[in-house]
Amino acid sequence: MTNLALKKAIELAVPDADIHAVCMAIDKLMEEELKKVFSNKKSKKLERGIAFPCCISVNNIAGHFSPLADESQKLVAGDIAKIDLGCHIDGYAAQAAHTIVVGGEKTNGRKADVVLAAYHAQQAALRAIKEQAKNSEVTQAINGVSEEFQCSPVEGVLSHKLKKHLIDANDCIIGKAHGEHQVEEFEFAPGDVIALDILVSSGEGKPKESEVRTTVYKREIDMWYQLKSQKARVFFNEVNTRYPTLPFSIAGFQDQVGAKLGVKECLSHDLLIHYPVLNEKAGDFIAQFKSTVVVLPKSTQVIAGNLEFNAANFESEHSVKNEDLKKLLAADLWKKEEKKKK
Repeated sequence: MTNLALKKAIELAVPDADIHAVCMAIDKLMEEELKKVFSNKKSKKLERGIAFPCCISVNNIAGHFSPLADESQKLVAGDIAKIDLGCHIDGYAAQAAHTIVVGGEKTNGRKADVVLAAYHAQQAALRAIKEQAKNSEVTQAINGVSEEFQCSPVEGVLSHKLKKHLIDANDCIIGKAHGEHQVEEFEFAPGDVIALDILVSSGEGKPKESEVRTTVYKREIDMWYQLKSQKARVFFNEVNTRYPTLPFSIAGFQDQVGAKLGVKECLSHDLLIHYPVLNEKAGDFIAQFKSTVVVLPKSTQVIAGNLEFNAANFESEHSVKNEDLKKLLAADLWKKEEKKKK
């Protein structure tokens, strides 16, 4: 379902397309398609829906751009557009993201550098995830590939393990470890499900919170408060009904005034976690590729994301020259070697 929605979003992301309209169409598609599966009497009551709302972030915007109708913008030919989304069944989420050049034209220069860096970093990271490997090895692969294209992983980006109703479990892979930005090391084991999120910048990779309105939020499940205003209570009840544990966009709420008021009051009482829109410096570009990866007892498999990518559309002066990285990229996804019987 996640791949289906991502492919449809790519189809709709054409020059002059309105970002709000595309995001809403894809969110609606995810909810409608999910109703068609596990629809028999026993399973039709399974919770299902959006695990992450469709966001389309262009050029130097790092992510989480799902604008309200009156604050939207149109896609322009040549834009580097990052499409990010996810859906779930029974609280088990699959997430994916893909970067395209709007209009599909051939691209060179720093735009090509950053897209190729992010794509090859994703491919290297996928191959570094295997039983008994460490998360630090994945971080090294991401950084190594990015440097080959004279780009930088975006600071603060974490790839979390996924659990039921949880897209940000404690075990995670950091895209760029330095200074205070560190995570605890762990080994991958069968049963691990990871949302591998790769964001690479043509600049310093230090985006800052922009003045663009935040629209993506998640319920803070450990907090409760009796809200004062009627509109805030109606909004919060809808959040608890439709999105009790996973992120959502207020762009999809019918009562926009109530949603804005509700968000303000909920934030003041720590009832919501916000996903702000972050910007890199003007003139820089950010590319993103995300996939959901499962470590099985005998192999590593990608169950969402990792869509077909045409590298021939991107012309760069740079390439992966490091022999260890080239060897990693040339390898297949991990598969446990069968022991030969005597």
